[in-house]
Amino acid sequence: MTLRPDLAIIADHVAPGSRILDVGCGDGALMAALRDSKGVDARGLELDSANVAAAVSRGLSVIQGDADIDLADYPDASFDYAILSQTLQTARRPDVVLDHLLRVGRQAFVSFPNFAHWRVRMSLLWGGRMPVTRLLPEQWFDTPNIHHVTIEDFRAFVKARGIEVQGAWFLSGDQQTGSVQANLLAEHAVFKLGGVVRKD
Repeated sequence: MTLRPDLAIIADHVAPGSRILDVGCGDGALMAALRDSKGVDARGLELDSANVAAAVSRGLSVIQGDADIDLADYPDASFDYAILSQTLQTARRPDVVLDHLLRVGRQAFVSFPNFAHWRVRMSLLWGGRMPVTRLLPEQWFDTPNIHHVTIEDFRAFVKARGIEVQGAWFLSGDQQTGSVQANLLAEHAVFKLGGVVRKD
């Protein structure tokens, strides 16, 4: 099974035998890959009932729940990694979700579409309309994306909160691209985060 490119990056950087929580896990593709290739103890939280059923049919431990509400019920540092892939921009309070993600996991992976990519900018500039692309296929009225985050927005957010960035990867199409001008050239971003760096 071939993983989506952002999920493949995450899978490559998860330590074997670790305990993970995949928030917004979809049909469980990442969890299944990590279980089968790295012996990971994977748990999932997913809003969509059809995706929950698909993940459970793979023999995965997934419950139906809402990241905006249900992450608060998980104990501190109960997982080695908490993963939020392509879900941040759909959360009602992404700041609160990220706080819980870093509380629940010793480390966190966050991936999201970059709304400052040049194709998005050109669609707005020349067409005057919200973009519809291969990676953002929904129309403005039926998109699940309610917070249009950019790479620079996210970098500023974690810096302001003193969150340690342990790694960052950027994707143009299905290929990795460099960090130089990533806000313009990358369609997706993946960040690996540590805890909050305390300032004395």
